[in-house]
Amino acid sequence: MTITAPFPGYVAGTWDFDPVHSDVSFAVRHMMVSKVKGRFGVFGGTLTTAENFEESSVTATLDPASVDTRNEQRDAHIRSGDFFEVEKYPEWRFVSTGLSASGDAYVLEGDLTIKGVTRLVSLNLEVGGFGPDVYGGTRAGFTARATIDRRDFGVDFSAPIEAGGFMVGDKVELVLEIEAVLRS
Repeated sequence: MTITAPFPGYVAGTWDFDPVHSDVSFAVRHMMVSKVKGRFGVFGGTLTTAENFEESSVTATLDPASVDTRNEQRDAHIRSGDFFEVEKYPEWRFVSTGLSASGDAYVLEGDLTIKGVTRLVSLNLEVGGFGPDVYGGTRAGFTARATIDRRDFGVDFSAPIEAGGFMVGDKVELVLEIEAVLRS
């Protein structure tokens, strides 16, 4: 039995991320007392919504050199071999492997590749909705959240601080606000 998703305006089809109306951001603990936030300016992706929503899939890529924490000196360090090694690893990739209901939301699982290391991650997915846009097309919106351990992906820079702990935390909170456009 095929069950379609209970979303008004739901459409099965192929969708492209709209980078102008989407955002990929992160937050990581800094100096053990606060969090630094940043975003990536260059990313893209395609999602395919199936007749049965839980059979839908997504593939996304991101340019780690587009990191922006509002501090160019810090961004240059993040791009370096201490963190992202963007010259050696110019692309990160996510390929979904499953989607399942979890209460009022969904869990999107997939393989995330950072610095040549692939790990299975689970993103908490919230469906924003489906509907027409002012250009005669159709749009969909999603929010996805996950927390990953940067060391699992070979991002293992650790600088101890005098008061104890490390300059940069291991846990990284990811938030993706994705608006996608249905292909015609």
